Amino acid sequence: MTTIATIATPFDTVAQTTEQPTLLQAITPDQVADAIKAAGCAVTVIEQEGVPRLHSASHGVGFQVLWGNAAAPGEYVDFTLSCPLRVQGGTLPEGVVAEWHRSRRFARVAQHGEFVVLEMDVMVSGGVAPAYVGVAMQLWVQMMGQFFLHLRNFQAAGTDASSDAATDDVTDDVTVATDAVAG
Repeated sequence: MTTIATIATPFDTVAQTTEQPTLLQAITPDQVADAIKAAGCAVTVIEQEGVPRLHSASHGVGFQVLWGNAAAPGEYVDFTLSCPLRVQGGTLPEGVVAEWHRSRRFARVAQHGEFVVLEMDVMVSGGVAPAYVGVAMQLWVQMMGQFFLHLRNFQAAGTDASSDAATDDVTDDVTVATDAVAG
């Protein structure tokens, strides 16, 4: 009879002593609000038709949490962070949305009439570590800042000096939307 020897490695000890964090299978509005606060933003909870709505702001511009698929009452497996902005006095310069999508990931921009909306989906389905939600909020705050810089610094291809002034002040034409935008 042949005996097979087992060799212990340092990883065996680590695996035995390290506990895996409990994974979130769904998330509550309170957990999302705590993650937003941990990212450095204040949160206002507004109850509408029995559903808590989270409103916050970053870089002086408001955003909201739009709930996705419910796992149970008050628990969701996904949500969308949404920052609707109203374009005043016309439209954004041609190419500003396309250039954002070519140069960035994680957050998307959509134009709906006079609104431009920056959005980022966060999914916890399948299970995520609690720290993931905090990292997602930090990423969202970073994406908002990058988007505002993108608007401010956008230069359409082929612009000349006379049209540079118009594109330099794109952010002057974009304001925080006061109306809710359907998500």
